[in-house]
Amino acid sequence: VQLQASGGGLVQPGGSLRLSCSASGSVFSISVMGWYRQAPGKQRELVASITMSNGGSTNYADSVKGRFTISRDNAKRSVYLQMNSLKLEDTAVYYCNYYALGITGWGQGTQVTVSS
Repeated sequence: VQLQASGGGLVQPGGSLRLSCSASGSVFSISVMGWYRQAPGKQRELVASITMSNGGSTNYADSVKGRFTISRDNAKRSVYLQMNSLKLEDTAVYYCNYYALGITGWGQGTQVTVSS
């Protein structure tokens, strides 16, 4: 499975960005997709995840609840992260992630910078 992420950029505090991630390859095996982020000097942390089953259960880090929304398009095997009310502390490299049959994979990171 290969992941292609896009959508990062520079935004002012309070602004919005939308990240996209598309999977290709043996996508039928993917059960969960999500987004992690890593800020300078910090560990990589989960931002949000979503199951690719019919239920589409979601999980969010406390720090982004109410501001970020993860969604999916099963037909395109893609996930999206709508980020609203961005804060300075949301600045990080964001990584798309998948879990499939015991294997975890990563896409390339996309930089999100929140700055005035």
